[in-house]
Amino acid sequence: MFIANPIYDAVFKYLLEDKEVAILLISEVLGETVIDLEFLPQESVGEVYREPHIFTIYRMDFSAKIQLPDKQFKQVIIEIQKAKFHTDIMRFRNYLGMQYSRKENVVVEQINGKEVKHALPIYSIYFLGHRLDHIQAPIVQVKREYRDALSGEPISEREEFIESLTHDSVVIQIPQLRQEMQTDLEWLLSVFNQSYVVGPDKHILDIDDEQYPEKYRKVLRRLIRANSEHQIRQNMNVEDEYLEDLQEQERQILKAKEETAQAKEETAQAKEETAQANQRAELANQRAEQAEQIAKQSKQREQELLRIIRDKGLDME
Repeated sequence: MFIANPIYDAVFKYLLEDKEVAILLISEVLGETVIDLEFLPQESVGEVYREPHIFTIYRMDFSAKIQLPDKQFKQVIIEIQKAKFHTDIMRFRNYLGMQYSRKENVVVEQINGKEVKHALPIYSIYFLGHRLDHIQAPIVQVKREYRDALSGEPISEREEFIESLTHDSVVIQIPQLRQEMQTDLEWLLSVFNQSYVVGPDKHILDIDDEQYPEKYRKVLRRLIRANSEHQIRQNMNVEDEYLEDLQEQERQILKAKEETAQAKEETAQAKEETAQANQRAELANQRAEQAEQIAKQSKQREQELLRIIRDKGLDME
């Protein structure tokens, strides 16, 4: 069964625009039952001109307010990064900081007839199209724990202050996804496994739909539909070109950094050589001054000796 490759922002965006699919995916990744979801505004990077059309390129910065069975609300942000760039971490931090600061990322509660706003606790999910440097696990869950620092005992209660200022995360390394699925979550995420790519443009995955669990079939159906959408396929082409441009910029930046580092090293070496040459010149000057001083002293002694001889009337001959 051919499906559109969800590692592309255009496809992932289309996938999560289906509320049922978004709830299913988030519930499975978080390991919590999401009973409702409200999409929050998304930001686009900008427009790219490809004659004769102008295309909008989206960063897949997904943000939604979810409701859990205990009636608690959380904000989930999802980011997908196809290639690795040196600016990734700062971009993720900036986006995360923006989510913390946005005034609309709150839930309103009625207390004693008054509206009280509470900041939404944030849960971040990162889909990475590249490997981390040190961790091989395909799905990394980062969960906070409350603990008494003095006794070491765990604390089961939760505080709004702490929940609003810290957050849990899940990091999914797409290149580390296995073909031998052992858990439901692995089966669900197998639609991201790039081992199933067909064709040189990598736009399509060939998934064995007979093996894919029935409870996740809505994900497959959505991606099959995406594969038939002309606009999505066009956006994938533009995204390839856009990514190629970014990668070329990245190469130029890294090259410039290497050249700058080399130039700094050569400058430092030249300064060191100049300093050594100056030291040698200074030493030579000191020796010349010493030799001149010795010659001057010798001449003074010679003149003093001549004066003594003249005073005593001695004949130098």
